[in-house]
Amino acid sequence: MTNTQVTNEPWITTHSGRQFFPLSPREEDIEIEDIAHHLSLINRFSGATREPYSVAEHSVRVSYLLPPNLALWGLLHDAPEAYILDMATPIKMNTNLGFVYRGVEKGIMRVICRKFGLSEEEPPEVKIADRIMLVTEKRDLLIHNPKHPSWNIEAEPLRDFIHQVTWRKAKIAFMERFVEAVKFNNAPEN
Repeated sequence: MTNTQVTNEPWITTHSGRQFFPLSPREEDIEIEDIAHHLSLINRFSGATREPYSVAEHSVRVSYLLPPNLALWGLLHDAPEAYILDMATPIKMNTNLGFVYRGVEKGIMRVICRKFGLSEEEPPEVKIADRIMLVTEKRDLLIHNPKHPSWNIEAEPLRDFIHQVTWRKAKIAFMERFVEAVKFNNAPEN
């Protein structure tokens, strides 16, 4: 479906053909299929992993570390990256550019939360699960694993080793987990 407007406002084209305006996001422009597709093709760690490892796969794994009532939040915690990619943590957290990026990211996340019936405040359990996955991913997926000062993380990695899946399998797993999480939370599907 396309919804092309003539405008000077910055926008991107989504996988489904929609215009998405990152600086003024609207609920009607957010599609879960776009989020799943985009995240399945975006690599974690700016692509520095041994093999491709997608944000979609990461998000699915985070969702399974949470109780069912928080699984949808865990699955969607990085959803703004579908529209604006991600920024390396040292830049994102320690620069003026990162400050601007985080503002855009928060605006998109607010709209995603409204779209899918989530609280606008990220539950602390989601951040804990995200950190557990981060240290596990660092251990299993990075060739070089230096202790970066901006990664001040107090978490133990999971016991199981991560074996990446293809982007197509990550996309399918993301959509399947979305359906499960929506059913549990009685959240809107679109």
